[in-house]
Amino acid sequence: MESCGRSSLSVIASRTFRLPSSGRLFPSLSLTHLKRKLSLSITSFSSKIHSPLCESHKGNPLPRGAGEGVKEDARSKLLQVVLVSPQIPGNTGCIARTCAASAVGLHLVGPLGFQVDDARVKRAGLDYWPFVVVRAHSSWAEFQEYFRQQEGEKRMIAFTKRGTRIHSDFSYRPGDYLLFGSETSGLPPEALSDCKHEPYGGGTLRIPMVETYVRCLNLSVSVGIALYEASRQLNYEQIECAPEGCVNGEEPLLTEDIFA
Repeated sequence: MESCGRSSLSVIASRTFRLPSSGRLFPSLSLTHLKRKLSLSITSFSSKIHSPLCESHKGNPLPRGAGEGVKEDARSKLLQVVLVSPQIPGNTGCIARTCAASAVGLHLVGPLGFQVDDARVKRAGLDYWPFVVVRAHSSWAEFQEYFRQQEGEKRMIAFTKRGTRIHSDFSYRPGDYLLFGSETSGLPPEALSDCKHEPYGGGTLRIPMVETYVRCLNLSVSVGIALYEASRQLNYEQIECAPEGCVNGEEPLLTEDIFA
């Protein structure tokens, strides 16, 4: 019996497993097509040219190729997401992906709990970094200075468990910056103060939840909830105006619903 078992294993090990001859991975997406497309995206990360849309400051390098697939225009400034001292690279990568999908700008305010070019950040953002308009600021003071220099109407809106209004009861408008704090400590006092007071404070908001046994929502989930409520109120204007996503002018990377 033992000899027979070894013989069976040998037969199995010697067999070559092959994909169907058509090489189809999904109904309209072949394996070779996927590899070619992914190769283009990986090449964009490896490029040594930093996009002017992706400014990094003191000690906060951004993933190579970030922002190279989009143009900064009015639509990317209708709404903007600001992460203040995020600590978990996977969350930041997921949020970058959400910003790419919703055509909004992303700001990373230090000190960060990781390097922005960390492999985990890239992995969570998949191949969407080229389609994110992102800037890194080394401190809250640096972001404040940047914010003051921006033209047009603008507000800072803080999302916190102690917010005075529910996020869906608030009236959003173009030029709003949606602020989210660290996963471990929330927004710093100076950021909360700026959101509460003139000239740029728009208030503090909270996302309702059962707090009996859940301390807080995941940061990337919170950003998604808030961002899409704001987008809904603005009739998804920034999304409707966005061009079809493509890599190097070619057709979209994926043509199927793939949730990863």
